[in-house]
Amino acid sequence: MRLSVLDQAPITKGNTAEVALKNAEELAILADELGYHRMWMAEHHGTGAFASSAPEVTAAHLAAKTNKLRIGTGGVMMMHYSPLKLAEAFKTLSAFSPGRIDFGVGRAPGGDNYAMYALSEGRPPMVNNMYEKLAIALQLLNDEVPEESLYSKTIATPANIVLPEAWLLGSTGNSAIQAGRLGLGYSFAQFFQGGMTPTILDTYRKNFQPSAFMEKPEINVTYLATVAETKEEAEFEALPQDIARLSLMKGQIHQILTPEEAQNYPLTEMDRMMIQENRKIHLVGSAKEVATILQEEQAHYGLDEVMICSIPHSQEKRLNVYRLLAEELF
Repeated sequence: MRLSVLDQAPITKGNTAEVALKNAEELAILADELGYHRMWMAEHHGTGAFASSAPEVTAAHLAAKTNKLRIGTGGVMMMHYSPLKLAEAFKTLSAFSPGRIDFGVGRAPGGDNYAMYALSEGRPPMVNNMYEKLAIALQLLNDEVPEESLYSKTIATPANIVLPEAWLLGSTGNSAIQAGRLGLGYSFAQFFQGGMTPTILDTYRKNFQPSAFMEKPEINVTYLATVAETKEEAEFEALPQDIARLSLMKGQIHQILTPEEAQNYPLTEMDRMMIQENRKIHLVGSAKEVATILQEEQAHYGLDEVMICSIPHSQEKRLNVYRLLAEELF
């Protein structure tokens, strides 16, 4: 199985953003050593729970610290940036690390309305032209001249570089057709809210048209996973993430508690029922148990790649998740 990493640079309770970013670096180096295929950084704004607000900047640093691991964004939130800026940022990354850069984009804001309007300098964000913007960015990446007059009189530099792989993120299936038509890889965020179906993935495959960025359809799916030597230990480490998910469902983003704090967290019976329901998108257990689930998912859906997002409070425990899964799946 092709196995990869999605990281959000989580700022767990009691730690700092600086520590979170150094942890991302440590994770990238380990993933490179273990044989993971790629590592993407997410984009989050307006929160003290994640330090990954500039994933393309972090990607440059991680690419310089690794040797074989593909590095990219999962994804850069394109509503905030012009197609020219997107193209030039990723062409620069690819010039420094040719053949190892992924241009992964998403349509979400990556933050609340306050952050969204601050990023657009108070102007109403342009949210209805995402696919047009993406198509122009792809043309500029490929040294083509867009028909759009605003971008037809300039070029995206540096020119004549090795193209990055290009991916479109999705969590509901709405972007499957567009990912296929544009000739991009399709990355489904199963850990957001579940909802992946064979129909969504088949829709992408049926609409796929080869492009300069992708010769054939490629699908990766991101799962939230907490793995340990035993199921009991995994449950202990997973509860803080379960509580953070409950907060997110209430419109709040909180830092990950320590497992000890989570054990004393006041949970109602309804909360406990919601945690069990959310386990459909949070895989918890021994490495063998979770690896078996991932293999079954791969076989059922025909996945090309699985990405793992894991956020135990302890960096040591988090790194161990990736070690244990590598032992089972490589």
